[in-house]
Amino acid sequence: MAAELSTSINIKEPRWDQSTFVGRAKHFFTVTDPRNILLTNEQLAHAHKIITDYRQGIVSPGLTEDELWRAKYVFDSAFHPDTGEKMILIGRMSAQVPMNMTITGCMMTFYKTTPAVLFWQWINQSFNAIVNYTNRSGDAPITVGQLGTAYVSATTGAVATALGLNALTKHVSPLIGRFVPFAAVAAANCINIPLMRQRELQHGIPITDENDNRLGESTKAAQQAISQVVVSRILMASPGMAIPPFLMNHLEKKAFLRVAHMFCGSVFFFFSLVFATPLCCALFPQKSSMSVSRLEPELQEKIRANHPGVERVYFNKGL
Repeated sequence: MAAELSTSINIKEPRWDQSTFVGRAKHFFTVTDPRNILLTNEQLAHAHKIITDYRQGIVSPGLTEDELWRAKYVFDSAFHPDTGEKMILIGRMSAQVPMNMTITGCMMTFYKTTPAVLFWQWINQSFNAIVNYTNRSGDAPITVGQLGTAYVSATTGAVATALGLNALTKHVSPLIGRFVPFAAVAAANCINIPLMRQRELQHGIPITDENDNRLGESTKAAQQAISQVVVSRILMASPGMAIPPFLMNHLEKKAFLRVAHMFCGSVFFFFSLVFATPLCCALFPQKSSMSVSRLEPELQEKIRANHPGVERVYFNKGL
């Protein structure tokens, strides 16, 4: 008879060493796997029960270590790490590949008229706003009014940036024009992410010591977290949006291949995203950290007074 699974496995942390890029990449390849969006509510509920029970010291009969880790990654792919709430389906990182493949294929095909640019940039920035809200850091509630203000400011700013870049490229070659979506995405990420997560910049995000003891909320930590996410998102879009313009520009010159250029661009972007999404997420640890000396002065004083041995603090940077 098989021995019961030990309750000492640390499922609060990823299965692989997060101090190395390879370990983080393995973690994010599992979390961002597009197949996770096909999981049913019953499968998610089952994984939720396994993880919740295990955290309470209850081991499901016959549960193996591999099954436990599989349940953890199903759980992590669908439930927010700070709030525990089930995340919006299209906002999950596992939805990045199919959603971005579709939207970017359309952005890079329908870029010649202002209405088309406006529509597809609005669709893209609305999707980004959902992703940024879904993968925010912290557990503080956000009101409908705050969310609405963040959405309007983020999408308006991002779309205006895209239209401005489009206007500047009216008199350049079609090839250069095809790079407008990438330039717009890069610039818009610098606007959309901070605005959708502006509450974190205003009030801070939870910081802990290495044992997950909460020490307070820090706006400095929020600034670092959001900066890292912006860099990751821009690089995430780079392979799929920087190379296809050359391919699609060539295909459009061949009359019999014009109908294929959107399909080819989307397929290339799909394979780029399959690898770029987890690899760019892995650039920075999910559980980011910073020195106490870089926190706000009043927070430094509080930590040094109440927790004199703490030199670094940790926080969820979001995705």
